[in-house]
Amino acid sequence: MSEASRLKSTVYIGGLENIVNEKLLADAFLTFGEIVDVTIPKPDLPSSKDPHRGFGYVEFERAGDAKEAIDNMDQSEFFGRVIKVAPAKPQKDSNEGLGSKTAIWETEGWIAQHAVSEEDRLAAEQAQHAKSPAEDPMQGLDSDVAGPRIEKSAG
Repeated sequence: MSEASRLKSTVYIGGLENIVNEKLLADAFLTFGEIVDVTIPKPDLPSSKDPHRGFGYVEFERAGDAKEAIDNMDQSEFFGRVIKVAPAKPQKDSNEGLGSKTAIWETEGWIAQHAVSEEDRLAAEQAQHAKSPAEDPMQGLDSDVAGPRIEKSAG
């Protein structure tokens, strides 16, 4: 089975109670079709007292079974909690986005998009020096009156 078809036949289940395990999850979703795999990720920290991270995945044999499970189980109550059932999303690369251990400017995509050639940098510096000195925005604020100047009309 290709990765794309596996993803289409996998559902995400969020909001799981701590007592839920793979068997209970499989039993709850078995009515929608043949189940290939059930996964409930464990906590990242070994010191955590929780048995899992509060969500899991159920992979069905057919994508239609996954859609039926989503349609029937989303926002339903499961062991006293309202669960979210949605299509599973592909796992992000650990070097992308929030939570990445790599600085954004060290990624190839960022460098390719934001890199400036030495020639362009020198041209920008020369253009900056060629400009006349900017007018001082604080010029003329010596008066004791604060706020905008009110022009008196002749009349």
